[in-house]
Amino acid sequence: MTGTRYDVVTIGNAIVDIIAPVPSGFLDQETMQKGVMHLIDEARAESLYRKMPLQKQQISGGSAANTAAGIASLGGRASFIGKVNDDALGNFFADDLSAAGVHYNTKRLENGEATARSMILVTPDGERTMNTHLGACHQLTEADIDEQHIAAASITFMEGFLWDPPKAKLAFLAAARHAHKHARTVAFTLSDPFCVSRYRKEFLELIRSGTVDILIANIHELLALYQTGDLREAVRLLKSDVMLAAVTMGEDGAMAVCGNEEISMSAYPVDEVVDVTGAGDLFASGFLLGISTGLTPAKALRLGCSSASEVITHIGARPEANLETYVKQQGLFAAPLPQAL
Repeated sequence: MTGTRYDVVTIGNAIVDIIAPVPSGFLDQETMQKGVMHLIDEARAESLYRKMPLQKQQISGGSAANTAAGIASLGGRASFIGKVNDDALGNFFADDLSAAGVHYNTKRLENGEATARSMILVTPDGERTMNTHLGACHQLTEADIDEQHIAAASITFMEGFLWDPPKAKLAFLAAARHAHKHARTVAFTLSDPFCVSRYRKEFLELIRSGTVDILIANIHELLALYQTGDLREAVRLLKSDVMLAAVTMGEDGAMAVCGNEEISMSAYPVDEVVDVTGAGDLFASGFLLGISTGLTPAKALRLGCSSASEVITHIGARPEANLETYVKQQGLFAAPLPQAL
């Protein structure tokens, strides 16, 4: 969009993902249920971090941060808003996200809880058991939302995961007001069926009131939103609620709903699906970058599906390949992105 500094600014939980291989006995020793995400307090987080193997990988994470990193990898201009503490992990988060090409300058939390971390323990069978301390990321407030920052982005995008903290909710509503004041677009992802179950009425109000212009959801979240087991019925209701939506359907690809039009796209084939973590985040990267730079919904859908196909070929929620090069190799665009969009 003309006059913008960023294609997309994303707002979400700022979390450092810490991934390490562990023997199965480690879970028993720490009384963890395999394959489950455990919410833990700061004391438990510190204790578990000390017990993790030395050979662990750290990366700046969180759904919206992953989406921003994907946009940057595609050659787009991305910014992220999320709260970290002024501590070692907060420094790491900021440096790592900046190294991925994402603008980040949210004011640090100087007191209070530590930077959020998600310790991901991978057992020999490939199962991932998560232990997450949300900490500082839930301290995002309206004071962290700068009107000119929002005005500088074609699209402002927020994750549903951040709807739990009341102050963060107010921050997003302020960002949406700023975006619409400056004729910008607001996008929202439902994030998780459990988020929908907690905030279904509020999420419906967001889209029906026009606070949200673009909705992104997977099929399970959409069905939960409309309390139906029938996808056709959910899509029928969706058409009357929001001007544009994208629905991901795993191996069945994705669909865009624009007015009365439905556009379907098959998933891009890959040699092997290794880890689906981050597929939805990276789909959002491609789809939102496409829309922000003027692609039709059909072409934006293609870019989203292509971006998602890279991240499922390896462990981790961030692209390992340069996505700009990757989508060119799939024959989507011949010229450099985002100029070719």
